[in-house]
Amino acid sequence: MRFPEQVIYRVQKPFKGDLDELRKKRIIRALVSYSRTHFFIDNGVPRGFEYELLQNYEKYLNRNIRQRARQVKVIYIPVPFDRILDALRDGRGDIAAAGLTITEDQDNIAFSTPYIPEIHKVIVHHRDVNDIRNIEDLSNRKVHALKGRGHLPYLRRLNQLFSREGRPPMQIVFPDGGLVTEDLLEFVNAGVMPVAVTDEHIARVWSEVLPNIIIRSDLTVNVGGSIAWGVRQENPQLLASIDDFLKKNSVGSFLGNLLFKRYYRDTKWIKNPVSESAQKKLEEVMNLFRKYADRYGFDWIAIVAQAYQESELDHRKQSPKGAVGIMQVMHHTASSRLIDIPDIHRLENNIHAGVKYLHHLRHRYFNDPAIPPAAQVDFSWAAYNAGPVKIIRLRKAAKKRGLDPNRWFLNVEQVAPRETVEYVANINKYYIAYKFYFQSMENRGDLAMLRLKASTIAYELNNLRQVGADHAPDATAPPEMITPWP
Repeated sequence: MRFPEQVIYRVQKPFKGDLDELRKKRIIRALVSYSRTHFFIDNGVPRGFEYELLQNYEKYLNRNIRQRARQVKVIYIPVPFDRILDALRDGRGDIAAAGLTITEDQDNIAFSTPYIPEIHKVIVHHRDVNDIRNIEDLSNRKVHALKGRGHLPYLRRLNQLFSREGRPPMQIVFPDGGLVTEDLLEFVNAGVMPVAVTDEHIARVWSEVLPNIIIRSDLTVNVGGSIAWGVRQENPQLLASIDDFLKKNSVGSFLGNLLFKRYYRDTKWIKNPVSESAQKKLEEVMNLFRKYADRYGFDWIAIVAQAYQESELDHRKQSPKGAVGIMQVMHHTASSRLIDIPDIHRLENNIHAGVKYLHHLRHRYFNDPAIPPAAQVDFSWAAYNAGPVKIIRLRKAAKKRGLDPNRWFLNVEQVAPRETVEYVANINKYYIAYKFYFQSMENRGDLAMLRLKASTIAYELNNLRQVGADHAPDATAPPEMITPWP
């Protein structure tokens, strides 16, 4: 067995040994979860709060070992957040490092000394929500929350209290798609998920760039929680080593404060796909997206999400490289023998050309039964952004690294350029946003849907004048067509 295969075998094989045995293997596996603050890949290079803290733990472990051949390496295994502790219990990793809140009810899990103490989970809602005065006003209200978080037992106990008082319970909704805290905050800001539970310290930072968020510190859902790493209870040596390191490097220390500021203060504006202007654009061109998505076998909401990523539904947009219109189509692509659609400055032709080209990418390069249908779409989007030849090379590179070449998320994306990673991730996120947006419209009754239909008819009678467009989620779309996250 060659060296790369040996390394991959050692990583994938379940193992539950303590620090002495890990030192002999010279590998410690850190289970992490993708997040724009905790762990992410930037041009193939890992970054994030957890990554840098773990890198410093690696230096701590090797502080008295001069020979590189004897030094321990921390390697990173991305896992969806709600599966991290199960992976740790199963021996598929040695440390769980993903912004975990210490909880008492986790079987066979021991938490380290906190490195971010006194974390509160609070209610966060859109500024238009003005009828939540106290905790009782959460009764009979839809509250969005992420799975696998420390606040869930409290929410369930609160529902039990409501039941005893004769009040309707909260509807606790767990969004699909592997969302992280930052995604939830963006959706609250957009009004897609008007009420949610989230970490107060992260919400405070992101409220600086998401102006519609109201943080209710008076409505705490889990008081005084702390963030820590997790290990198995049968690994006391590893736990003691981590505790010794974190006591010197948690928030309050020089390193801890430096990393906290770097990853919890440096933020950027995030686009809102369901803003009022985007909604109007979407309503006006919805039928065109339906028409061509249906013709080429795509979920129309997924195509709208791509159009928003490409142009924010602005058909007037032109890129410096020559891409034009709502789908940002290149002239040479549209005029090629395979696409053959003229005058892509016309809105309908632009949408037709973009969807037809996406269909060509899926059919020509990723129409393999080994690739799940949702992943075929993911790869097609990546190729739309970076070109099919580059994506083929990335799949080969991923396979050499022991990753699954037939899946984009958590696999091929790990070797892809940051631009393409963000492109595919954003489309999936916008898809979720539109899905919830249209569901919320349905929940408000027929009036909103009648308004939507009326504006669409008016648009068609206006002889398809130039407009931008966005896309929304179809609650009836077959789930296998697009899976936002693995």
